[in-house]
Amino acid sequence: SMKDNEQNASKLNINWFPGHMTKAKREMQEKLKMVDMVIECRDARIPYSSKNPLLEEIIQQKPRLILLTKIDKADPIRTKEWIACLSNDTTQVLAVNVLKDNVVSLITQASQECMKAMIERQKRRGINPRAIRAMVVGIPNVGKSTLINRIANKKAVQAADRPGVTRSLTWVKVTKGLELLDTPGVLWPKFEDPLVVKKLALTGAIKDTLYAKDDVALYAVEHFIHTNPDALAQRYRLTQSELEDTTVETLLAITR
Repeated sequence: SMKDNEQNASKLNINWFPGHMTKAKREMQEKLKMVDMVIECRDARIPYSSKNPLLEEIIQQKPRLILLTKIDKADPIRTKEWIACLSNDTTQVLAVNVLKDNVVSLITQASQECMKAMIERQKRRGINPRAIRAMVVGIPNVGKSTLINRIANKKAVQAADRPGVTRSLTWVKVTKGLELLDTPGVLWPKFEDPLVVKKLALTGAIKDTLYAKDDVALYAVEHFIHTNPDALAQRYRLTQSELEDTTVETLLAITR
């Protein structure tokens, strides 16, 4: 079943590379021309696995704001480490709970921070700075649509008028200083690494018809035994000996 999984993962690869990849890349490059910066949503539990390799490739020097979402489900200490690790000259990182935080003010502030150079350049030229234009991207299930809907305060993300047509671009006005472009088309993570696939499966970012659930469950048990055995034992009322058993035995104890 592990082998099937890997074959599934490579099937996904074939689907996505190279044809879809080229098309998605072209669309994305077109849209990047229309914006000043990119807002990329990633899952705070898996900031590496939930990134989109396409973006890395074509964004180049464009300022970027990475939003680590679902922080209520992530380890706060690890999240702090990720923020430090992902931040650089062109990248700001912000950890948010999309449903609870005041995302409008957080994102507006962070975007202004990202675009400081542009704003100052405009001011020096005596131009009244225009609204920052940002594009929101992210793989499925990282809270991208939820974020846009929260910001727009309504269901702003519309579907296509008719099938087979890339829907018109939706611009969402956040504040007078920030406008968001929602990106049509879905970006996928890179499925080449089986470990990445398991992490995405575990956080619900991949359809569960694409992988064997028992493999992912076994991976999860193994992962938590290494990283947080106390929480695992507490959650499933496991004894020390059940924890120290083989992974399969531990999973059976949890099942029971």
